[in-house]
Amino acid sequence: MTRPKLLAECPVQDLTQIRYVLTDIDDTLTLDGRLPACAYTAMEQLAQAGIELVPITGRPAGWCDLIARQWPVAGIVGENGAFYFRYDETSRRMIRQYTRSAEQRAADREQLNHLRRDILAAVPRAAISADQAYREADLAIDFAEDVGPLSRDEIGEIVRLFEARGAIAKVSSIHVNGWFGNYDKLSMTRQFFADIWQIDIDDPAKRIQIAFAGDSPNDQPMFSFFSQSFGVANVLNFGDLLTQPPSYVTPASGGHGFAELAQAILATRT
Repeated sequence: MTRPKLLAECPVQDLTQIRYVLTDIDDTLTLDGRLPACAYTAMEQLAQAGIELVPITGRPAGWCDLIARQWPVAGIVGENGAFYFRYDETSRRMIRQYTRSAEQRAADREQLNHLRRDILAAVPRAAISADQAYREADLAIDFAEDVGPLSRDEIGEIVRLFEARGAIAKVSSIHVNGWFGNYDKLSMTRQFFADIWQIDIDDPAKRIQIAFAGDSPNDQPMFSFFSQSFGVANVLNFGDLLTQPPSYVTPASGGHGFAELAQAILATRT
């Protein structure tokens, strides 16, 4: 992996242009499984400064419903791009947009249930993620949240089993997420911007206004697409698995690193 530049090396004029901040959640906003006060405060401060915040996460629909309603966010992309949720405070209703139809998701679930049994039989130290009951489109295999951590070989075997059945498999900092369908975090982010703000993120003049913060291999489509991409310090733990690293890295890890990024952006507004 080419080592990212330090956050302090990001040109001030680039930070000044940022109008939208996209961020992963686990180990980017959180630290050791918790959301630190500094990270939530940073989100509120960004929102108060008129900067739109959109979490882009592998977490389940159940979590995303709550986050869209209660956090200071413009919406959320969940389950690695399976959908976006946006809470309309004026009409008091949740807008839900999925990549695949309800019929497709039901058929996918049957195949994922077979994979669930096969993966647990082949990798007995793995477990189904504790949040699986709240997922609508994917299967999350826990290797470092409530179990393990598992070895790189065990994680690789989980990925292999997903891919052998034609599923997409992505490794986060805690789970291997698998699903059927040609989508990822970036594809649903593209649709979210087009639907909500009529913005084409493939336009370089618009894309330079968007920052992305992440920490793990499943963030690579976002790291490679956005020139304003930032890894929190713990992204360096995945150095040998990242072929597309972020442009910059924060000094601190997890939510503390996110708060550093937010403060760097907000400092250009004073």
